[in-house]
Amino acid sequence: MKKIIYTLSIVLGLGLSANAQIQSMAGPRIGVTLIGQGNSADYLNNNDGKSALTTQYGWQWESRFGSSTEFTGLVEWIVVVGGMEKGKFLPSISSIIGFRNKDGFEMGFGPNLSGSGLGMVVAMGLNLKSGDLNLPINIAWVPSKKTTSWFGDEHHYGSTISILVGFNLAK
Repeated sequence: MKKIIYTLSIVLGLGLSANAQIQSMAGPRIGVTLIGQGNSADYLNNNDGKSALTTQYGWQWESRFGSSTEFTGLVEWIVVVGGMEKGKFLPSISSIIGFRNKDGFEMGFGPNLSGSGLGMVVAMGLNLKSGDLNLPINIAWVPSKKTTSWFGDEHHYGSTISILVGFNLAK
């Protein structure tokens, strides 16, 4: 892990021009999310006290910076909506800063804003290619958290783990 952080620091510090070999993965996303026991899972499951599984539908945008032939720095914005299969609305937006290498492996972390409030997301993924078609597959984790409302009510939100897949065409 230290080698990855060190390498990322050097690459981003050099600020080299963008490289067309490292593809942009902006585009649609679909997937599933497992929500641990807590208020969000109760919302989806009508207060049965169990974890919940929900589908996700959304879009990813990205900005690239500090590219070299091996790595490129990324800022990704991912907006998804879950719960639709149960007639519910669970929006989530994440901003992830990280890197992608020339083989399509990427990882990063950043803030996540959802119905449960503000948290941190950690994500990693891999791009599979078929001709000009890019198929990014990502896994993301948001830790559980406890919050207290302005009225003193305590809320517990279980951790979430999501698997999202997408597609786009190489340009």
